Amino acid sequence: MKNISKRRSFLRIIGGASVTSFLSPSYVIGARPSSALSRTGVLVEASTFEELGGWKLDTQHYLQMGGNYLLAHGMGKPVADAKTLINLPSAGTWHLWVRNRDWCKGEWQSPGRFQVLVDGKPATKTFGQADSLWHWESGGTLNIAKAGKVEVSLRDLTGFDGRCDALYFTQEPSPILPTGELKELSDWKDELSHRAQEKIPESSFDLVVVGGGMSGCGAALAARAQGLQVALIQDRPLFGGNASEEVRVHSLGIHGYGTEILKKIDTAHYPNGSHKAKIDQVKREKAMAKSGVDLFAHHLACGLEKKGDKIISIEAREAKSGRIRRFRAPVFIDATGDGWLGYWGGADYRYGREAAAQHSEGWDKYGDLWSPEKPDNRVMGTSVLWNSERSKQKQEFPQVPWAMPVAGDNASVKGEWYWEYSENQLNQIEDAETIRDHMLRAIFGSFANAKKNPKYAPYQLKWVAYIGGKRESRRLMGDHIYDMHDAVERKEFPDAVVVEKREVDGHFQRKLKGAKQDFLSSAMFRHTSGHYYIPFRSLYSRNLSNLMMAGRCFSCTHVGLCGPRVMNTCGQMGIATGFAASLCKKHTTSPRQIGKAHMQELKKLIGFEGSKPLGNPSKPGH
Repeated sequence: MKNISKRRSFLRIIGGASVTSFLSPSYVIGARPSSALSRTGVLVEASTFEELGGWKLDTQHYLQMGGNYLLAHGMGKPVADAKTLINLPSAGTWHLWVRNRDWCKGEWQSPGRFQVLVDGKPATKTFGQADSLWHWESGGTLNIAKAGKVEVSLRDLTGFDGRCDALYFTQEPSPILPTGELKELSDWKDELSHRAQEKIPESSFDLVVVGGGMSGCGAALAARAQGLQVALIQDRPLFGGNASEEVRVHSLGIHGYGTEILKKIDTAHYPNGSHKAKIDQVKREKAMAKSGVDLFAHHLACGLEKKGDKIISIEAREAKSGRIRRFRAPVFIDATGDGWLGYWGGADYRYGREAAAQHSEGWDKYGDLWSPEKPDNRVMGTSVLWNSERSKQKQEFPQVPWAMPVAGDNASVKGEWYWEYSENQLNQIEDAETIRDHMLRAIFGSFANAKKNPKYAPYQLKWVAYIGGKRESRRLMGDHIYDMHDAVERKEFPDAVVVEKREVDGHFQRKLKGAKQDFLSSAMFRHTSGHYYIPFRSLYSRNLSNLMMAGRCFSCTHVGLCGPRVMNTCGQMGIATGFAASLCKKHTTSPRQIGKAHMQELKKLIGFEGSKPLGNPSKPGH
């Protein structure tokens, strides 16, 4: 019973804004969900397939749709089959059900169509064309001659991003399957996969960092350099976040006093979307592997345990197996970008634009585009980068009528940073899959339009990201809320730990100024005429005593984020919090107390003296 009581205090967040307390948790041996869901069949989660073929494992929407699904991202060319072996325990008639989605439903043939094959024979139903929401769909019956191993394959029919979350084989003609309630779906998957009967492994560290972008890597490397045992949890297989090979945004901003660390993980100033990102990825992966940091790539944080105002532990799912690991530490750093740890723990946060008068951030030059009269939910958006290449002969590209309502008559053969989507009615976290998909329609439609010009007949798509590069979502509130005046007026802080000098750079959708496209943005630059500083008080939560944050989820206003949101600057934030974590251990205290009693020691570790840095900070891009 001791084990059970501990679990009752555990908060696991499955999706959306709900925080679920498991009074009868699924990870207690013998526990079963109380619903009437079918449980006698064989569940095959797509993430567990042994051979992915050309399909991609998409983990970025797990907390919204309840699975890590396979994505047929072939840029218009069908990808190779994904395959796995499963065991059907008896012969006879089996019924197939598939959790899938028609990601672009409309008056056209759906772009994401795929088949399920069992021992090479296609099911009677073609999937990816029935419902715009994630749903279970019957695939008909299978006649299995004898019990044992059968091969299951996913066959892409279009190359345009078909997606499959799970398959369920059952001898029930009409099984009761989980719907869209994510806790129910997660519990059911855990039970049928037998994860619910497994003991959760636990590990204790001096520091747990969640998020393996530039800020998270910087934090982990700094803390490890001071001798801490550090766990770095990253939801993707690669480190780097927006700088990674998967997203391919070059790192901007200056190194400040973080050059020694940041040069191990940053990028050259290649064009956004360039294949040269692979070179920096190799550099980054080698640096992280040699660092001594305990790396947990492809692990998705999914909840936390909290006592009072302290986070006690966090849990993360391994992407392929779905198995849970628990991580304990006295201090945590939220480098998720979306501020998940803070959100789950009940930290104060903001999302959207503040009213111009709230922090006196109005600017007549751009008016409402810069800062609105009334607060709203608009933030800087998500970019999906892409490019093409010229070949020696004409290259065909399929008709994409489903893309044209978005692309319109726009024609292009590449997409830079300004291929960005933000919409007041869509949330950058909860609607992330819809936003990414909107950008894919813009890309494929614009490329198809360009192909009508004989000049571009030899062009073919070379690379299209399927992971969006976010600029802004939740911002966790600290003891200081960084705003426009802190940057523009170059305010000096006694607890300055980050230095930057790039412009305050906000974005708006061109549609707001009359453009036809809703997927292109423009920048608004407000110059700062010198270095500005970020105080340590903006890097820890004001109401979670052992949580720090680094990266775009730091404590700031919408406009305050516009300058220091770039990756080298975020990396500096990570370094500051990593060093601060080492002092938390040394002095057995909290981040806030480090700021009050040990600030000079922290500044010395970073390279600051007084409110200004020693010497001249490094140049932009270096």
